[in-house]
Amino acid sequence: MSVPSPARSAAPPSPTGASRRRTLGLALAGASVVGVAGWGALRFASSGPEVAPAIEYRTIDGRRLGPDALAGRVLLVNFWATSCAVCVAEMPELTEVYEAYRSRGLELVAVAMPYDRADRVLHFASSRRLPFPVALDPLGAAVAAWGGVEGTPTTWLVAPDGRVVRRWVGRPDFARLRRDVEGLLPGRAT
Repeated sequence: MSVPSPARSAAPPSPTGASRRRTLGLALAGASVVGVAGWGALRFASSGPEVAPAIEYRTIDGRRLGPDALAGRVLLVNFWATSCAVCVAEMPELTEVYEAYRSRGLELVAVAMPYDRADRVLHFASSRRLPFPVALDPLGAAVAAWGGVEGTPTTWLVAPDGRVVRRWVGRPDFARLRRDVEGLLPGRAT
C-alpha cells in the first residue's frame, strides 16, 4: 500500500545576488530602526538605582575606593571606554569639572567598561594625565551594581547622602552638570 505524498507548492524563485543583498540591507535597516527605538524606550525605562550602590572600585593604581572613602562626598561615576569617541572627547571637560570642585568635596570615578582592555585603559589614563581615579571593571560588577549601562558614556551624579541626583547617557550637558554639582557642594569656591 502506498502513502500519498503531500501536495507540494512551487518553490519561489531563488533571488539573485543583488536581490538578496537588497533584501538583507532592508532587513538590517529595519532591525536598526527597531534597535534604536528599543534603545530609546530602554533608556527611559531603566534609569538605574535611586541610591548609589555600596561597592568597591579597583583603580588602575591598585587602590580600593569603597563606600567609606566616598561617603559624604558629591560623586560622579562615569562609565566609559577607550573605543568610545564621545567618552574620549568628554574627558577634558570631566577633568575641568573635577579640578574645579575636588577641593570642595567632589570625587569622580571613571569606570572602564568590562570589554575595555586594561593596557588600553592604563595607556589612556597615563597619556592624558587623568587626575581622578580610573577603575577597571573586568567582571562587570560595577556595571551590574549600577543597574546596567546601556551606552557609553553613562554618568551618574550622587549627592553626599548617597541619593542619585541625575544620570546622563551620552555626553552630559556640562553647564547643567556644573550647576548640579555646585548646588550639592558646601561653601563657596576659594
